[in-house]
Amino acid sequence: MLSDHFQNGVETAKLMWSRIPATEEEEVGEVGPSRKGNGSTVESLDYEVVENFAYREEQAKRGKLYMGYAVLVKWFLALLIGIGTGLAAVFINLSVENFAGWKFSLTFQIIQKSYFAGFLVYILINLVLVLSSVYIITCFAPAASGSGIPEIKGYLNGIDTHGILLFRTLIGKIFGSIGSVGGGLALGKEGPLVHIGACIASLLGQGGSTKYHLRSRWLQVFSSERDRRDLVTCGCAAGVAAAFRAPVGGVLFALEEVTSWWRSQLMWRVFFTSAIVAVVVRTAMGWCKDGNCGHFGAGGFIIWDISGGQEDYSFEELLPMAVIGVIGGLLGALFNQLTLYMTHWRRNYLHKKGIRVKIIEACLISVITSAISFGLPLFRRCTPCPEADANSGIECPQAPGMFGNYVNFYCQNNKEYNDLATIFFNTQDDAIRNLFSAKTAHEFSAQSLLTFLVMFYTLAVVTFGTAVPAGQFVPGIMIGSTYGRLVGMFVVSFYKKLNIEEGTYALLGAASFLGGSMRMTVSLCVIMVEITNNLKLLPLIMLVLLISKAVGDAFNEGLYEEQARLRAIPLLESRPKYQMRYMTAKEACGNQNVIYFPRVVKVADIVSILRSNDHNGFPVVDHARSGETLVIGLILRSHLLVLLQSKVDFQHSPLPCDSRGDLLPIRHNLSEFVKPVSSKGISLHDIHFTPDDLEMYIDLAPFLNPSPYVVPEDMSLTKVYNLFRQLGLRHLLVVPRPARVIGMITRKDLILEDNDDPTAVELQSTSVRGTQSNHRVIKRKGDAQQPLLDGLL
Repeated sequence: MLSDHFQNGVETAKLMWSRIPATEEEEVGEVGPSRKGNGSTVESLDYEVVENFAYREEQAKRGKLYMGYAVLVKWFLALLIGIGTGLAAVFINLSVENFAGWKFSLTFQIIQKSYFAGFLVYILINLVLVLSSVYIITCFAPAASGSGIPEIKGYLNGIDTHGILLFRTLIGKIFGSIGSVGGGLALGKEGPLVHIGACIASLLGQGGSTKYHLRSRWLQVFSSERDRRDLVTCGCAAGVAAAFRAPVGGVLFALEEVTSWWRSQLMWRVFFTSAIVAVVVRTAMGWCKDGNCGHFGAGGFIIWDISGGQEDYSFEELLPMAVIGVIGGLLGALFNQLTLYMTHWRRNYLHKKGIRVKIIEACLISVITSAISFGLPLFRRCTPCPEADANSGIECPQAPGMFGNYVNFYCQNNKEYNDLATIFFNTQDDAIRNLFSAKTAHEFSAQSLLTFLVMFYTLAVVTFGTAVPAGQFVPGIMIGSTYGRLVGMFVVSFYKKLNIEEGTYALLGAASFLGGSMRMTVSLCVIMVEITNNLKLLPLIMLVLLISKAVGDAFNEGLYEEQARLRAIPLLESRPKYQMRYMTAKEACGNQNVIYFPRVVKVADIVSILRSNDHNGFPVVDHARSGETLVIGLILRSHLLVLLQSKVDFQHSPLPCDSRGDLLPIRHNLSEFVKPVSSKGISLHDIHFTPDDLEMYIDLAPFLNPSPYVVPEDMSLTKVYNLFRQLGLRHLLVVPRPARVIGMITRKDLILEDNDDPTAVELQSTSVRGTQSNHRVIKRKGDAQQPLLDGLL
């Protein structure tokens, strides 16, 4: 009977394997990122407000009541994002901890009778969990692979990677993270939680998912990409707050790491969202303390409390702490370079061989990781437990995988523990708690820490880039805390002081490695303080972060920037390149021939131009009465496709509407011009034209953006770069230097009083006419304001 069950299992596995596509081309449907005609999987986003006639007409209809309603809905969506991200984090944490708890409990029971049987069961459980994760990613949601932070950072930078915010990506990220982290791979769930928060925010912003019939009309208030950007920013902060239970760190992470712009109004909503996440996670922790969460429910949420550790530090300790910063910068930069090489090799050689190779690779790494974590502790001799200290609250020994230090793994004596198993044969969260723990001097030997550092560092490099959701926060903390504890052991033996805690140096090592790898400073500093609950260590964390970032910057860029470049995500960094200061806007344009439309254009000409190129924005020109050619605006490709599909704006006359005495027609709502986030939008191949349609004309004036951003041709490329990035632009027109000045706006022209009477406006624009001097027309209530306003010019 047992052989029959085994045979049925083999046949079932063969059937499932045969259904897996062998190559990427065999996939059907919208599984992977959609590719454009040129093979690119990314495109820019339109964050700029198109102030065409449809926009102005809709704004004119909206009163103060609607504006108040819109603000209320924004705060309500921020509340929903916080609740949704918090619940997702709770579900992932409890699932991972329960899977890990069941795995370690079962394995520990089996190894009491047979070590080899326990070894096989341990490998098999991890293999099943990892196989489920990689199967979900490769066959259901390919966009959910990796941490997702480079893609989300690109989205907030103005780049849309297709598929990253879909509903299937959210589901794949949640269940894929449970399988990969629960399977014991050298990766974390914190990076994927940022992606999960962004997906939840995007789906709430568009009212749900149309494809899966999960949609609510009353949530469909904000449809522009600018509004989605605000919501995704809230989701990113919520993801960090849920991952580390660090609400302030989440706000600073969104500000420092992922966004290219910021507004004070948005900061309040981001902070509110992070606070809601903290409340949800704290409530779940309180519920789990009553024993309602199964295995390790109370310890499954990340908080490594070392508030009972080292109270003070001496001046002599600053030197070894600075050395920790240098080590973190070097190892972090090396980690970035090695992962870059590994990911490049995977994308260009290994993963091109098909989906099955991705699955085999992940399963092979799972077997190797399980064999190392289970087998290496056997080569370490068990150590007698230290004398019991009633004040420490630490018991020795503990069963494998249980919350606490001093793990008894295959020791002959019940009062012995295996220090290598304490960090290897354990969940990552519990291993970090053990490394950070205070009052546990001499728990780990230098040989065990060095062994773990080399092996786990190698596993983290090899695992990063596989086809599973993978974060690098927790692996980075484990790597850094290991060499930090090594330095702490040296300091304790060198200075011979009893008040020095090795756990404090482990914390500083974790901060230094993350700073050397991810190059974050302010947000990472606050996150480390929040998750350790020890404000006294703030100056030391700041010191090692500054040193590690400076050392890492000398070799390469941060982890997310390197991975974004490898994924062909064209990020605009905060600083322009040095050579841009010697270039002008005209030189950046090169010798390109700008494709433009006249104001009234033939439908056949529009179709021909759209088919012949992939441009997404076209200038629109018109001729003045003097015969001079004027740029009257910018028309987007997506807007042209909407006009071609509807056909209601086709006209027989080649003359503008207003020249014939007609009013400018507005036959569209503003929402019609918004491209859905979950689809590719309208395609030209989907529109059918009759010969009569191609002979018609369209007046583009009502639909173009009449006020696009323009720069003179001799502006330095550095100023162009800063303008483009800070405003979140997609197109920027380069024009010759203007021939005359019609006005000059200063600070005083932008300080308008809140007065409903337009004739009582105090400050008006400065007018310039011909070569006459400036005439300031100021209608003021008192002469006392005049000197101040003159100083603002």
